[in-house]
Amino acid sequence: GHVCSILCSILLARPVKWIEDRTGNLISTHYARDIYYKGELALRKDGKILGVRFHCDSDNGSSFSDAQPTKFKIGLIHSAFSAYDIPFGYMTAQGHYTNKAPGGVAYRCSFRVTEAMFFQERAIQAAAYDLGMDQAAFRRLNLVKDHQFPFRTPYGFLLDSGQYEKCLDVGLDAIGYDEFLREKEAARAQGRRLGIGISTMTEPLGAGNSREYDILGIKMFDAAELRVHPSGKAILKIGAQTQGQGHETTFAQIVTHELGIPAADILVQHGDTDNTPFGMGTYASRSTPVAGAATAMVARKVRAKARKLAAHLLEVSEEDIEWELGRFYVRGAPNNGVSIQECAMAAYGNMPDGLEPGLENNAYYDPPNMTWPFAAYIVTVEVDPETGVWDVLRM
Repeated sequence: GHVCSILCSILLARPVKWIEDRTGNLISTHYARDIYYKGELALRKDGKILGVRFHCDSDNGSSFSDAQPTKFKIGLIHSAFSAYDIPFGYMTAQGHYTNKAPGGVAYRCSFRVTEAMFFQERAIQAAAYDLGMDQAAFRRLNLVKDHQFPFRTPYGFLLDSGQYEKCLDVGLDAIGYDEFLREKEAARAQGRRLGIGISTMTEPLGAGNSREYDILGIKMFDAAELRVHPSGKAILKIGAQTQGQGHETTFAQIVTHELGIPAADILVQHGDTDNTPFGMGTYASRSTPVAGAATAMVARKVRAKARKLAAHLLEVSEEDIEWELGRFYVRGAPNNGVSIQECAMAAYGNMPDGLEPGLENNAYYDPPNMTWPFAAYIVTVEVDPETGVWDVLRM
């Protein structure tokens, strides 16, 4: 409707307004964010969180817009309080089908994670206030410490690494936290109202790990195919589909990093299911962690074969070959070497006996775990006590 309105406006050279009716809304529109959380924290007097219990009600609409109506709920389990060292957790959830349009789409950030983080930080903030503790100190006390990684959450998810305290401290230093607290008190004496908000988050990205996740029985791996032409230029085929993220640049750079072939000499093909390998799509920040990993793997396979070709061209054993970006050379004789492009030419006409012609391969990557990024956001504001109008001071 919106696209047609624009086209009609251009063709007619006059304003065109499109009004969606209820039937069109139900057929073509999706929605998100209709989730209700209720929970509580168990706390020691010193501020240590001992446990968390919460419930989730989600409105799934008339149907769910993707294959997994549990995503609202599982996202909450994945994300909420995962960054905090909480020994015990209990969660219940209910999904409700209603007369609304299909639910479960990612509007401006992943559905489920945004809501989970808001719920988490409101609970954390309320707990700090109730205990009379500084909100930054309360978070620092309960964040997972560096030495605890790999850390398993109460719900069984494994966080492989992180520096959560350092991330928080970097943010506090950047905002000038201690100085702002003093400024806040001075402003109060003048009738001004300053405030500071802190939010931390972690979420599972790089959707994969077929042992634990699938969509209707389809495993969550991704694939890449790489062929190096005799000229030294390359064609990379990936299962991920760009939506404007710049996959053509990113994936070419991965091959460049592994083989030294200039990115301008690498053609990235995607989006044609008759011509590209199977992939599970671009969502949940999974393209680079999964399809990108498959790309790195296939490039390393190609490099391993190129090493054999280099040993043949340089008339030494493969064990005597060293690699630097873009070329192989003889150990101890760095000037005696061949480029990856020369190896590519040899792959089609000067290969050793017993080695299959060509310089190409494919790879599949099924991640052993998801990635778990962490972030801390800090914002200072001033609120007009008479009108409620607020301004962001620093972020």
